[in-house]
Amino acid sequence: MNTPQSTYIYVRDDAAMEKLIECIGASEKVALDTEANSLHNYFEKVCLIQLSLPGRHYIVDPLCGELDLTSFLEALAEKPLIVHGGDYDLRMMRASMDFRPGREVFDTMIAAQLLGMEQIGLAALIEQFFGIAIGKEGQKSDWSRRPLSEKQLCYAVNDTRFLDQLAGRLSHELSERGRVDWHRESCRAMVESTGRDSARDPEETWRIKGSGRLSRLQLAYLREIWRWRDQYARRANVPPFKVFGNEQIFEVLLWAESHPGIPLHRGPKLPRNIVGARLIALEEAILRAGGMSSAQWPERLKRDRDQALSNQCKEQIDALRAECARIAKELNIAASTMAPRAALQAIARSGPRNLDEIIKSSGLLRWQAELIQGAVDKILRAN
Repeated sequence: MNTPQSTYIYVRDDAAMEKLIECIGASEKVALDTEANSLHNYFEKVCLIQLSLPGRHYIVDPLCGELDLTSFLEALAEKPLIVHGGDYDLRMMRASMDFRPGREVFDTMIAAQLLGMEQIGLAALIEQFFGIAIGKEGQKSDWSRRPLSEKQLCYAVNDTRFLDQLAGRLSHELSERGRVDWHRESCRAMVESTGRDSARDPEETWRIKGSGRLSRLQLAYLREIWRWRDQYARRANVPPFKVFGNEQIFEVLLWAESHPGIPLHRGPKLPRNIVGARLIALEEAILRAGGMSSAQWPERLKRDRDQALSNQCKEQIDALRAECARIAKELNIAASTMAPRAALQAIARSGPRNLDEIIKSSGLLRWQAELIQGAVDKILRAN
C-alpha cells in the first residue's frame, strides 16, 4: 500500500485567501472537512478547514488573526460540498462561523451506510477503493495549538484529498442499486438537522450514561459531583473527562453513599490532579449531597417507555423489528439504518394509517417509511 503525497497550500494571509476564493468560484464542487479542539478544550471551535478542489488542496487556518473569512465562507456556501460524516463539521462551522451550506451536500459516510458497507470510516473506505493507507496518527492532535507540525498538516489534508474520487465511486454504486434518492434525502435531512439547535434541559445535563440505574440519593451525589467537575472544566477550558472521568464519578458517589461523613482521602484513589482547592471543592459537593433531605433528591426518570406498553404493543414492536430485520437483510443494509428501534416503538404506539402518518409519528425519512409501510400495515392491522 502506498502513502499519498501531501502537497497543499496553507492559507494564512489575505493574498492566499484571495486566490483560494477565486479557485472556489471556478470549481463545480468542493470537498470539505474540519478539525476542532473538542479533545483538548471545554469550549469547542473550528481550528482548521481543509478543502480539496480539482488538482489543489488547501488548509485554511481560522485561528490566524489576520484572516477575514467572510468572503471565503460566502463563496463556499455557493458550491456543492462533499463531506464524510459531515454532521459534526457542519454543526461546528455553524457554531463557530455561522456557516450554512447553500447547495447540495454529498456525504460519503451516509453513502457507505446505504450501500451496506461494514467499514464506513474514511480511512477504511480509501483503503478499500484505492488501496491507500492514509494513517490515523493525527486524530488526537490538539488542533488549537500553534505552530502545527508538518505531520499534523499532512494528516489534515488527507481528510479531503480523496473525497471527490470516493464520492464518484460511491455515487456510481448508489445509482447501480437504485439508491440515489435515498442518499439525496438522507443528506438533505442531515444538513437540515445541523441547522437546528438541540435543546436540552440544563437541569438534566448532569444525567450521564448509566445514571438511569441509580437511586434518588445516588442521583443527588451524581448531580453535585458533576456540577463540581463542570465548574472546574469550564475554568480550566479543558474537556470534563480530563478533570474527572465518568467511571470515577460513579466510583466516588457509590463510596460516598455507603460511607457518610468519612473524609474522602480515606475513600477510593483519586487522580493526581484532584488536590488542594479542587479536592476541597469535591468534598464540599459530596457533603452537600449527603446533607440533602429526600425531598431535595432528584427524581428518577421514568423507566424506558417499553415498560408501560401493553402486551399487544410489545408484540407489535417485536414483530416490526423482526420484519424490518428481514427486509434490511434482503437489501444488505443495517436494520438500524432503515428503521431505528425508537422509530418502530413510536409507530407501534401511534398506529399510523398511511405513509404520511408513519413519517410524522416516527421521524423516518420518506424512503425509509416506504420500505416498511407494508410491514406496518400488515402487523398493526392484524389485531
